[in-house]
Amino acid sequence: MRKTLYIIGLSAFVFSCTSQQNVKKNTYKPKTPVAQPKPVVKTTTPEAPKPKIVSDHGVDFFTTNIADPTKNDNTASYGSIVSAKPVGYKVVKTYFPAVAQNFRQRYLILHYTALPDDKSIMVLTQQAVSAHYLVNNTGDNEIYQLVDENKRAYHAGVSAWRNDKNLNDTSIGIEIVNAGYSTDGTGKRIFAPFSDEQMKKVAALAKDIATRYQIPATNVLAHSDIAPTRKQDPGPMFPWKKLYDEYQLGMWYDETAKQNYLEVAQLDFASRYIDTAFIFQVQTALQKFGYGIELSGKWDDATKKTIEAFQYHFRPQNYDGIMDAETWAILQALNQKYPVK
Repeated sequence: MRKTLYIIGLSAFVFSCTSQQNVKKNTYKPKTPVAQPKPVVKTTTPEAPKPKIVSDHGVDFFTTNIADPTKNDNTASYGSIVSAKPVGYKVVKTYFPAVAQNFRQRYLILHYTALPDDKSIMVLTQQAVSAHYLVNNTGDNEIYQLVDENKRAYHAGVSAWRNDKNLNDTSIGIEIVNAGYSTDGTGKRIFAPFSDEQMKKVAALAKDIATRYQIPATNVLAHSDIAPTRKQDPGPMFPWKKLYDEYQLGMWYDETAKQNYLEVAQLDFASRYIDTAFIFQVQTALQKFGYGIELSGKWDDATKKTIEAFQYHFRPQNYDGIMDAETWAILQALNQKYPVK
């Protein structure tokens, strides 16, 4: 009996010690508190209110630009807003306008009619050719609008400039009443001049259009620039330099750059002229500037007509279609000033 009690007591003691060790092992140790980051409260800048759409006799207008002009984006509409009218539904302008938009009108193309005033009006309004505007030569202060600026006029035809083709889609056309040209006994074209009063009209009209649609200098062009193998208008008598100097319209070269290129060109121009590599170089420079010319490596008819169109615009004193040192210097100076972006 004594032995039994001794064993029971010893067992209780061992169990007690073991329990105390387990308690020690599982004793809770509080963790050091970790600072929780404060929640970031996002503040939203209230969107500036958009200018209101103006309604007049049930027609909507939006004439304020809220887009980014540095991206050539523009939300202003020069005319009424054209909207769909789906049967059974209402088109609303709650979120009008989206800022990601720009003008269809990216080019301004200048022409002459080669007809007198009355025939110019008849042809441009009654036949399958048209322009947005016609500048008469009657000495008044009127300019005739023939086509809505938002619509395509049929004035450019098969055409190209830099990366764009079929420029009716993206241009505004101005026709100028002018007799065009006749030929002398040698077959040389003799072009009719433009009057100062008529040119003031053209300049004012072109400046207004180019300013409203943000048309860059490189996109104010002659019909002969965009279709050199088949068109000559407005010809070498058109005063491009006057437009550039007095109205900041269109392109012109810097005289210093031209002289620098001319000095280099004159050193060996005659010997290089017959070199195929040089012909490729000239054709490439014309193409780079904007003309739709194929690189043939030959002084072919298309190249001659393209050089002629270039001379009409930038070297009107000599428009024989032959590349000489001065024409070559002017072309290089223009490519330097107006690089393709």
